[in-house]
Amino acid sequence: MAVQGAAEEDLGEPLLRLHGIDKNFGPVQALVDVDLDIPVGKVTALVGDNGAGKSVLIKCVAGIHHPDGGEIFWEGRPVHIRTPRDAAALGIETVHQDLALCDNLDIVQNMFLGREKVRHFALAEEEMEIAAGETLRSLAVTTVRSIRQPVASLSGGQRQSVAIAKAVLWNSKLVIMDEPTAALGVAQTANVLELVRRLAERGLAVLIISHNMNDVFEVADRIAVLRLGQMVAVKPASELDKQIVVDLMTTGESTREVRPNGAQPETGSAP
Repeated sequence: MAVQGAAEEDLGEPLLRLHGIDKNFGPVQALVDVDLDIPVGKVTALVGDNGAGKSVLIKCVAGIHHPDGGEIFWEGRPVHIRTPRDAAALGIETVHQDLALCDNLDIVQNMFLGREKVRHFALAEEEMEIAAGETLRSLAVTTVRSIRQPVASLSGGQRQSVAIAKAVLWNSKLVIMDEPTAALGVAQTANVLELVRRLAERGLAVLIISHNMNDVFEVADRIAVLRLGQMVAVKPASELDKQIVVDLMTTGESTREVRPNGAQPETGSAP
C-alpha cells in the first residue's frame, strides 16, 4: 500500500483516481493493487527502476492496456478506458517518449494529424494555423521560426514542445509525459520543464515519468514511487530528497524517512 504524505489531504477530489489496479501479462504480475490520485494544477512525477511498472500504469490510463483488476475514477465517477479514443474523450492526452511526430509534415500538420479541420470538403488551413499558433503562444513556445516549418528541422526541445502543445490543443485536462527531457541538452531541458510547470499553472493535471532525479525535483509537486509493480510511496516532493527516493525505488523503504501516521517529517530527527 502506498505511503501517502500528510499534505495530500488538502488536495480535494482528484481529477483521476486509480484504486487497486492490477495488471498481469501471463504469469508476470506487472501491477499489484496500485493506488494513485492525480490532482489538477499539480505535477505528479512517477518514478521507479526499470521494470517497476511505470509504463504499464500510464498505458492503463491511456487506454492501451486494460487493467485486470481495480477501478478508475474520473472527476469522481467510475470509468472504463478501453481505447486511446476513450482516454481522449475524457481529456487525457499522452506524449510518448517517441513523440509520435511525422518529420515530413510541418508543425500545424502534426498538431492536427488525424483530427484535421475540414470546411466545405477542404482542409481549413487558416483555421488550423490560427489554433496552432494560439496554442503555442499561450504556452510561451517562442523558439520555433514558423509554424509551417517541417518538424524534421526542429531541435529536440522544440519537438518536445510541439508534442506537448499538440496534447494541450485538444482541451485536455490531464497530460501524461513519458521521459519528456530524455536526450535533451541543458537549455532545452530547462525550456521543457518550464513548459511542464506552465501546464500545471493553467490548471491542468500533469503526470510525468522520468529517470532524471534533478528534473523530478525541479518540476514535481508530488512524487509517486513504484517498485516491482507496487506503489510504495506517494508524497509531496518537499518531504523527500533524491537519496530517499532512490532508497524507495530499490528497497521499498528508507531509514532516512520519518513516517509516523499523518505526521510531517521533522528536520534533524532520527529515523
